[in-house]
Amino acid sequence: MEDKKQKNSSISSVKPLDMLPEELGWRLRVFDSLSFPTLILKPSGMIVAANKVFLEKYSVSQGKIVGMACHEIFYNSPDSCSPSHCPLPKILTECTGHSMLERVAKGDGYIYEDRVFSPILNDEGKVDYIIESIRDVTRTKVLEKELTGIKEFVARVVQSSASAIIAADTNGKILLMNRAAKDLFGYKYWSLSDDLVAADLYPPGEARKIMEKLRNEKRGPIGKMPSSNVTIRTSQGEDVPAEMSAAIIYEGKDNKEVATMGIYNDLRERLRVEKELKETQIKLAQSEKMASMGQLAAGVAHEINNPLTGILFYSSLLQEKITTEDPMFEDLSYIIEDVNRCRDIVKSLLAYTRQSNSVQRIIHMNELVEQSLTLIRDQKVFADIELEKNLAETMMIVNVDTNQIAQVIINLVMNAVDAMDGTGHLLLKTYKDMAAGQAVLEVSDTGHGIPEDLLLKIFDPFFTTKKQGKGTGLGLSNAIGIMHENEGDLVVKNSGRNGTTFKITLPLFDVTEDPNILGNADTAELFTNT
Repeated sequence: MEDKKQKNSSISSVKPLDMLPEELGWRLRVFDSLSFPTLILKPSGMIVAANKVFLEKYSVSQGKIVGMACHEIFYNSPDSCSPSHCPLPKILTECTGHSMLERVAKGDGYIYEDRVFSPILNDEGKVDYIIESIRDVTRTKVLEKELTGIKEFVARVVQSSASAIIAADTNGKILLMNRAAKDLFGYKYWSLSDDLVAADLYPPGEARKIMEKLRNEKRGPIGKMPSSNVTIRTSQGEDVPAEMSAAIIYEGKDNKEVATMGIYNDLRERLRVEKELKETQIKLAQSEKMASMGQLAAGVAHEINNPLTGILFYSSLLQEKITTEDPMFEDLSYIIEDVNRCRDIVKSLLAYTRQSNSVQRIIHMNELVEQSLTLIRDQKVFADIELEKNLAETMMIVNVDTNQIAQVIINLVMNAVDAMDGTGHLLLKTYKDMAAGQAVLEVSDTGHGIPEDLLLKIFDPFFTTKKQGKGTGLGLSNAIGIMHENEGDLVVKNSGRNGTTFKITLPLFDVTEDPNILGNADTAELFTNT
């Protein structure tokens, strides 16, 4: 009862603004003209006065609000706020200002209020009154939230980009590196605390050249570098070809440089595909050229064959009519020899155009190699040649025209012997390429090698590096045609000062393609033995 009387006494002692002494009038008019809702509180939290904006905002009168506690007007609660929430105890202790952000329920949503508390101190430095100003910062908080959402979205876009993105300050220190950049440059665990600078991402001097391009107005708009091919350097020291676009980031009215950024794309895969495409185009052009030459060769062979037969017939006839002592006998021998050589060329032309019937049979790759070597007529060519056979022990069955493939093998062996001038080391190596499903034969020599500028020409018809009269230039062109006809391939694996290696590939025979093959005694024995 006594507390209630004391409270009523306190309330009665508070005078409305228009009843305060005249000397405070101007101060009170200033207080009343503040644009934010404002209260004057006693240290206990009791309201002494409220300005006009506050009364209008909360739809209360000065007489009603004066004497109420702040928690009664703000939270409609008779209970004081908890010390952890109420700023008044801290203000009274420290005698300094304080602010707090309050979320207030309103209708179906919320508003945000920034409440600023400023103490009014007496001559002794103690708090006599506290001014509380209230600002509605809902729009600011909404904008901040939207801005935060936009920043987070941009960050997700940057981090999700398939292209590597890096930003650095004007001193070159890396400020940003997205996931793709960490993977590309090899800095998986990079963070802002690392002393990584832009120059570390390139070979020496490359970063400076990029900045010169960005500032050179002759190369385009200042501060922008269109997509260009550059070399970057990973954390492991590997130089990688990349496509890069870059820009300088400016700030302020004076366009002050504050940062640079670059976007990178790894070119290794693209260059690999482009190289394969170029090689495929070269092979296609080669095939088309060989097809055209094949048609021409077939026509030439047939046209030449008839007069050659006549020359050979009449030359042989004349030679039979004279004795060996006759001066014309030797001349006719030369004619017959040259005609036979021409017939061999015609035969090669017909073989090149594959004007013969192909007979395929199943055979072990190693056996095919052995048979081919025995077919070389002049075994003396190996007199000073160290012949090594490294034949795989695994089963490598192929279904090919054995005569044709033997012709290819013999051609490669004889070319190797010629390349070594009859002295050197010749290696025939077979193995199985399980991934490609192929049987492989490599023929390696220790000869002088093939010049790089001739590698694309060696399979051309009539192209030869041998002396005149030593070759027709149809051997390799005929060989590659035979390989393609047997669904295989012939390539130069490598060539240099230490020799050349040719590589033959043929598809492995799959018995499941022809289950009846095991019914044949010969082939069944082949599979059993291998």
